[in-house]
Amino acid sequence: MFQETKVKAEETQVQQYIHQFTDAIISYIPNVLKAILILIAGIIIIKIFRRVITGLMTKAADHDPTLLKFVLDVATWILRAFIFVAVIGALGVETTTFAAAIGAAGIAIGLSLQGSLSNFAGGLLIILFKPFRVGDYIEAQGQGGTVNSIQIFSTKLITSNNQVVYLPNGTLSNNTIKNFSQEELRRAEVVLSVGYGSDLKQVKDVIKATIKSDSKILTEPAPGIEIKALAENSVDLVVFLWAERPKYGAMVSDFYENIKSAFDQAGIEIPYPQRDILVKNPDKK
Repeated sequence: MFQETKVKAEETQVQQYIHQFTDAIISYIPNVLKAILILIAGIIIIKIFRRVITGLMTKAADHDPTLLKFVLDVATWILRAFIFVAVIGALGVETTTFAAAIGAAGIAIGLSLQGSLSNFAGGLLIILFKPFRVGDYIEAQGQGGTVNSIQIFSTKLITSNNQVVYLPNGTLSNNTIKNFSQEELRRAEVVLSVGYGSDLKQVKDVIKATIKSDSKILTEPAPGIEIKALAENSVDLVVFLWAERPKYGAMVSDFYENIKSAFDQAGIEIPYPQRDILVKNPDKK
């Protein structure tokens, strides 16, 4: 009899637990539905926001795809954070305590990732002040290449021999950057050496004729020829040549080839270092 009473009591207690659990689930369903609605609405809002911002920035005259991507990424993650807090609040979680925990974790993570935060700030400065753009050829930190992409933490370069180089944005934004693509025209300084016996007037006339024969060399700004130095074995001249940026490399290469042929035809010597060696014969008295 006692055993039967004990079993019935246990069954009654289990039934109470089941009822309590069922009631809790039923009472919690509105919160779950509310959280789902907030999540769906948030996803839709983010999509609409990205579409609107993309449309507005694309219509701008100075539209910059890199800046657009950066703004969209940062804004999207901020909106996602707000939506996440709203969803857990709808589920009944105390958001004040949760936000404080996130803040404390953020401080700890920030202290451990100071270098990454510096790179993030550097990327922001590069995107805002635009010392270079995607497609520009730059030299920085001993590296040179075409900018392939400006990412949040680093800048990706493709070198002339098709290697990929990643430069940290923090260091990049705080050091010297040489941009070869911002100006439409480039000037070359070509150094030529002739022998001391050469007629300098003839040398200059040959150089001017060679310049005039190459259509890649611009007449404005005007080319220039100056005596650079009276060296140990030669008279050194520097020739200033201007060209459009895409034609710069070909212009310099062609000028070297053409001036060598012109000097040879005119009999102008291109000297090279020479030394007189005196050999003494110890047996000769």
